[in-house]
Amino acid sequence: MSTPAKRPVTAAQRAANAQRTQDFVRGVIAEMRRVTWPTREEWIAATLLTIALVVGVGIFTYLCDMLFGLVFGWLTGGTR
Repeated sequence: MSTPAKRPVTAAQRAANAQRTQDFVRGVIAEMRRVTWPTREEWIAATLLTIALVVGVGIFTYLCDMLFGLVFGWLTGGTR
């Protein structure tokens, strides 16, 4: 089975692609100007909250692992 031959890209197609790319970039820039960026205080608070949640979930996961290890060890007669 042979692959179909690729047609060369014409100058008009290249120009249309370039125009679409420029329009896309302009749109991205326009949207970025509309963004309401957080203040430094909001950014710090969100970062600290994220770190606290990650630590909390990590501790919770560790404690669950230890508990399940003890329970399954007790049920199977294994040591833990």
